[in-house]
Amino acid sequence: MGFRLPGIRRASSSKSRDVPKGYLAVYVGEKMKRFVIPISYLSQPSFQELLSQVEEKFGFDHPMGGLTILCSENVFLDITSKF
Repeated sequence: MGFRLPGIRRASSSKSRDVPKGYLAVYVGEKMKRFVIPISYLSQPSFQELLSQVEEKFGFDHPMGGLTILCSENVFLDITSKF
């Protein structure tokens, strides 16, 4: 893709799992691509809807060891591009 969305960091291909202060890692899409997003996204109503869907499916037991978002990458990028 030829563009970057402000605030979202696509995780590097290295095995480093460092997350900067003020951010959290989420896994999105069928391939569980890892994104590092600002924690401020948590207060957005559209993001809270995604979190509600995650809670219904997984409760608080996430198989990836992190937050798994139940939508395609395209939907996730579309939602987060509006913040």
